[in-house]
Amino acid sequence: RSDVVTLYQGGAYHLYRYKRYDDVRLVFAPEQQIAFYGGDPDNFEYPRYDLDVCIFRVYENGEPAKIDNFLKFNANGPSDGELTFVSGSPGKTDRQLTLDELPDTRDRYLPYVLRMFNRREVLETAYSARSFENARKAREDLFGTQNNRKRYDGYLAGLLDPEIWSQLKAREQKLRDSIARDAKFKSAISAYDRVKRAQAEIAKNAPVYNYLEQERPVTIGYRGPRALSGDLFKYARLLTRAIDERAKPNGERLPQFRDSARESLELELFSTEPIYDDYEILRLTDSLTDFASQFGANDPMVQKVLAGKSPHARAVELVSGTKLKDVAVRKDLYGKDAAALQAAHDPMLDLARLTEGPARDARKIHDAQEEIKKQAYAEIAKARFAIEGTGTFPDATFTLRLSYGTVRGYEQDGKQIPAFTDFAGLYQRSAEHNNKPPFDLPQRWIDKKANLNLSTHFDFVSDADIIGGNSGSPVVNKDNEFVGIIFDGNIQSLVLDCIFTDKQARAVSVDSAAIIEALRKVYDAGALADELEGARK
Repeated sequence: RSDVVTLYQGGAYHLYRYKRYDDVRLVFAPEQQIAFYGGDPDNFEYPRYDLDVCIFRVYENGEPAKIDNFLKFNANGPSDGELTFVSGSPGKTDRQLTLDELPDTRDRYLPYVLRMFNRREVLETAYSARSFENARKAREDLFGTQNNRKRYDGYLAGLLDPEIWSQLKAREQKLRDSIARDAKFKSAISAYDRVKRAQAEIAKNAPVYNYLEQERPVTIGYRGPRALSGDLFKYARLLTRAIDERAKPNGERLPQFRDSARESLELELFSTEPIYDDYEILRLTDSLTDFASQFGANDPMVQKVLAGKSPHARAVELVSGTKLKDVAVRKDLYGKDAAALQAAHDPMLDLARLTEGPARDARKIHDAQEEIKKQAYAEIAKARFAIEGTGTFPDATFTLRLSYGTVRGYEQDGKQIPAFTDFAGLYQRSAEHNNKPPFDLPQRWIDKKANLNLSTHFDFVSDADIIGGNSGSPVVNKDNEFVGIIFDGNIQSLVLDCIFTDKQARAVSVDSAAIIEALRKVYDAGALADELEGARK
């Protein structure tokens, strides 16, 4: 596969070519307890003690693939102060954002999403605590909710840091001064004002957009409205829009409903994942309650959505009355037209149709202002690229990037945080918490403790420039040897979305020494360890 990727908002274009392996087999995976040791309390924190690795083997024509070029495995890991390199696919950064947009992110958007995720976490935690079965149903959602809550909290903390803010101001002022000195960049000066005006319109439109269209903006894939949580409304909206969009020329459709996205759409729409009525009712009740609380019980749209009932009674009516739990029903309706959807008299489909007008209107406003910003940022980026060239990294695009960083600790709250943790620290952390979740160890780790060299490094940090999407990135030394694998960043790294800082921001990796030590002495996988180390010969 070949993809052309836009960098520097149009300043450069790179061709990426990919080789696809479609026969990938799992060789080794540790228990979740040790892969995500410490759970939510330790997530985005450091020190860490996670063996967050999996080992796969790729096959071609039914045989293990023969790879000529590969990273040799160094079982000793890196040393403190060593220069390392990272090869990965960072997802998305917004380092081009102006000081006319970032304050809205800091003062409106991040507090909004944090309120949403805090509320959702309380709901899912309470539901999970009622029974083991409830905990199983909500496990994946709760993990995602906690991860997002912590991620956005860290980003907000960074934007509220005066030192970070002064760096952002200095960065923008330097560029503005350079633009002002060159007449050919005149249009870029007015671009800042266009961003400011467009962002003000987005903020004004945000309540309706967030509650009826998308709780957070996303171009491809489904992210539901804040007012209407749950899988059943998702299916209703996807069906409604798929049929409406199908009648349009392909290029005029919403991105999610174009021919190129059909496979992904149908995979989501025809999912056989189980739906639990009690959990659907819980989530929908909460989102309807939040909707009524934010807009007021007398708001016309709130009254139409609730249809004269309480949020809970309305949620029960919708969930118990819909037929969309049945995949066959969804497939049948997907092949029909809008008239057939209306004739179905399904309460969830009727609700999707009821909210479709204002939701689309809000999206139209949002998308129009985003396009204004996109064009304005392109002008600023063109000027920046002409002035700075490739001296600064382009924003992340979920494509392969090389980064680098030094293995080193940092200071936090007056204490020096060392670069490495070790096996001894893992057992000490477990003992401090009486081996209770999420600090409990798998039984085999308890049984095999005496076999281990407890001074072996476990995890380490470096000041490499990473962002979400870098998990799974190999860490490589100057000899082109694998010395670790990234699985997280610390809480201070979350501001890297908008600016790079190496004062405290750190990438967190599993040490290659820990992988070998665990394979040999905990999992009795000496043959696999031999194979990994044998690649060095």
